[in-house]
Amino acid sequence: MLDAIIIISFILAGAGIGFNSIEDLPSQVLSQVSNETALRFVAAGFGALLGFAIGLSVQQAYRRLEKQVRAMPADILLSRAIGLVIGLLVANLLLAPTFLLPIPPEFSFIKPLIALVGSVLFAFTGISLADIHGRALLRLINPSSFETLLVSEGTLKPAATKLLDTSCIIDGRIEELLATGFLEGQILVPQFVLQELQNIADASNDQKRTRGRRGLDILNRIRDAYPDRIVINSADYEDVATVDAKLIRLAQEINGTLLTTDYNLSKVASVQTVPVLNINDLAQSVRPTYLPGDSIDLKILREGKEPTQGVGYLEDGTMVVVEDGRSYLGGEIQVIVTSALQTSAGRMIFARPKTLMVPS
Repeated sequence: MLDAIIIISFILAGAGIGFNSIEDLPSQVLSQVSNETALRFVAAGFGALLGFAIGLSVQQAYRRLEKQVRAMPADILLSRAIGLVIGLLVANLLLAPTFLLPIPPEFSFIKPLIALVGSVLFAFTGISLADIHGRALLRLINPSSFETLLVSEGTLKPAATKLLDTSCIIDGRIEELLATGFLEGQILVPQFVLQELQNIADASNDQKRTRGRRGLDILNRIRDAYPDRIVINSADYEDVATVDAKLIRLAQEINGTLLTTDYNLSKVASVQTVPVLNINDLAQSVRPTYLPGDSIDLKILREGKEPTQGVGYLEDGTMVVVEDGRSYLGGEIQVIVTSALQTSAGRMIFARPKTLMVPS
């Protein structure tokens, strides 16, 4: 309905302007017109066509703007609105004296021109400053009210808001984690993380370029699959050099939780009391626990360090060292767990063949 109103309004405005524009024609031209009424209707028709074209463009631009506003986090939307209002107020206060300046009549257009340019300039300045300092200002004014801005339709809690870092996107497990439904809340992807992904995808190194493109593909897939949850956040901090530092600062400002696979980032964020969800820690915690006496079907892939040992791997990558397993190299056997060892490098399981089998 709104689309139709916009287009019809421009059509009527164009027709009206065309109909009345005949009066602005030179008298010499009008004197040669035999039917002025018909000329008015022709001009109105051309005006209506032009109005339709302009109205269609305005309608499409409005829909694009509406989509961007809907996808914009509430805190950024509010801070930009406040910055716009403050910028316009400052413009009016500073530009008011210019209307008292004595200007010759032939240059009277300068005053409204100064007012227009100044208002636009101060408005954009206010929005830019709001992008840099707006969220911190809102948090200082009223932290509890600021946190409620992150609630979407009354269903998401501020603490549930997650910030994705580059390593987590490239890792790819976030896609499966979202599909399980265990990860709740809004997922924010800061613009500077997206820029880092693009820089990696454009790198001269083939391996880095492949990882960057993989990350962009994964991000596009999860945005298509969860358009209401994945939001590209336009926040940036020009005074902060590294992406990790920017992530921590943004998480502090919005009371968000970092979602990462970067061990160093996890430690630095923890020191600064920023909640962190490390997917590697999650994967480690949900690995199946094998107790002595449990049986596992295992394929022996390579020889162990000891003369009789064979080595295989579970689906999650856990190494299983099988005593007397070297003779089954390349074959699949059933083994009995004898012990498990947890090291800083990961977990290792020791086992032995369940029964004597014919080597493959």
